[in-house]
Amino acid sequence: MEDKVEVMAGETAQITCMFTTDEGLGGTTIQWFYVLPNKERQRIYNKEPMHEAAEQNTLFTHRISLNVNGTAAVLAIRDVGVRDNLEFICVIKTLTPEEAEGRTQLQVFKSPTFPTIEAVETGISVNEEAPSKIGSCRVKNGYPKPNITWYRNNMPLRNTPPEVVVTSSTTIESSGLFSVQSELTMKVKKEHKDAVFYCEVIYFVPGATKMTESQHINITVYYLPTEVNIWVESPKGKIKEGDTLELRCDNNGNYPSSITTIKHQNSEYSVENKTMVRTNVKRLDGGVYECTFEETDNFDEISGSTKVSVNYLESAVITPKDSIAVMEGEELKASCNALSSLQTSTTWFKNEKLVSKGNTLSVKSATLETAGMYKCVVTVPEMEGMKTSSTLQVNVKGSPQILGPDVQEVETYETTVNLTCSATGFPAPTIMWTTSDGKNLNALQTETEDGAQSVVTFKITSNVKVFCNASNDFGSKVVEFNIKTILNTTLTTITSMPTISTTTRSTTTISSDTVVHTTPTATTTTSTNTITDDTVQTPTKSPNIKKESKGFVIAIIIIAIFLLAILGSVLYFLYKKGRICGRSGKQDFSKRKSSKDNIVVEMKSDNTEEAILLGVNGEKQQPNDQ
Repeated sequence: MEDKVEVMAGETAQITCMFTTDEGLGGTTIQWFYVLPNKERQRIYNKEPMHEAAEQNTLFTHRISLNVNGTAAVLAIRDVGVRDNLEFICVIKTLTPEEAEGRTQLQVFKSPTFPTIEAVETGISVNEEAPSKIGSCRVKNGYPKPNITWYRNNMPLRNTPPEVVVTSSTTIESSGLFSVQSELTMKVKKEHKDAVFYCEVIYFVPGATKMTESQHINITVYYLPTEVNIWVESPKGKIKEGDTLELRCDNNGNYPSSITTIKHQNSEYSVENKTMVRTNVKRLDGGVYECTFEETDNFDEISGSTKVSVNYLESAVITPKDSIAVMEGEELKASCNALSSLQTSTTWFKNEKLVSKGNTLSVKSATLETAGMYKCVVTVPEMEGMKTSSTLQVNVKGSPQILGPDVQEVETYETTVNLTCSATGFPAPTIMWTTSDGKNLNALQTETEDGAQSVVTFKITSNVKVFCNASNDFGSKVVEFNIKTILNTTLTTITSMPTISTTTRSTTTISSDTVVHTTPTATTTTSTNTITDDTVQTPTKSPNIKKESKGFVIAIIIIAIFLLAILGSVLYFLYKKGRICGRSGKQDFSKRKSSKDNIVVEMKSDNTEEAILLGVNGEKQQPNDQ
């Protein structure tokens, strides 16, 4: 028989007993026993030539069976447990008094649960004199008993009091399985603040040894700082007035019972999240800032400091101040300076254009064009956004100058014109308006940046010359405006009224009573004539001129002609009818009634060949009714 048979709990164990006999199975008895703790035997199975059965009321009564094959008798134990970890005996008997036996140790294994580890929730101070608990590790329900080993940073920890103390306890469960708990305590040092701790469980399985690791844990180690640092977190680089200053203070400790403050000159500032913020800093905010760490248990202090420089740029100052007046032809000089903690650069601008670089503005011979507003801009090249500026009004004394040519031609269709005269010079010139006939014109004058401007509005009836005279203490200047009026001839289309021509035809009829009746027939022809005037191209007007059309005069004349034509036609018609000049009383004709009058009017148009006949009473007649 084998010395031992290994099996996992819950499985079926098979213990084989090999034997030989000369009498065969018919004369052989096989018996199985296990050894009690008191070393006595307990039979659990008996096989005789004519009968076999498991012993009643034993641990194995319902879980065992025997299979004999030739010279091998195999005892099968189902659903083994840790209590089956016993020594089993196989006894072979024959008809002779001799008997033989063999022994096998059954070893049952059970893997434990996955280990659980718990770290201390509170931090541990390096100032503690006694070892501090790091954590505990527990594994349950293993067989044989598992072993627990502690590790720090992958290095096993041995029980070496008082630096390292490992305490273990074992519990035997009702099932016979083992549960083991281990607790680690040690003296903590600063270098343990980032250490990784875990426990390793070693347990046994059939034919091997296995190992499993718990989760890794960290501990919080409190230690006093040995160094305090303070630095400018923001802005990066140089600091200027108006910036927001953010100072950060930190140390290489993490002691919980502590106070951190920042001192500057005689002021003390609280620190939130290791940061102090000062807005809109001034140059006086520069200097040494000291950060102090104080431990509240023993009131030990440690500090560090840094120096802060706040750069500044004062307002630009121009000499002379505000404005300067120089004679035309003289030299212009001005200087611009701004006090700064850094190197500055100065530029001069006029009308947004660069005119000079450097602190001094110099013009050898001033002209009227030199006059104007100058802007001095002082910047700090090494710091973006650090800039100041100031302005200087430069006035050049001299005779006025009028913008534009000396003689200006103005053509207009309007009866009212607006003229503008702009003059430069210092002092500001006075502008007067006169006409060629010596008349003074009233005008509105306004001062400009480099002189004056005047606008005059007046009525004209013919060509005229107007003079703009600008003068000051140093002279005068005159500009002439030649104003020409232009006749407005606008494209006009005239449609004449219909012209009526009347033709009288006489028809004589002799009746039985020898009365002659004459019926005059009047034919009226209407034609339409279109008269088109030539188109006159008018010259482009000056911006100061307005339009005024005179076409309505021509329209009135045409209407008058049209009315005279109608009056002449009516008079001629009445003359033919005898209604004028007493003719109505000289005719003695007999009149016959007719259903329709015999006088018709024939209307013709230039646009159609059709003749429309109308009776005197306005009825439409066909041509065959005449």
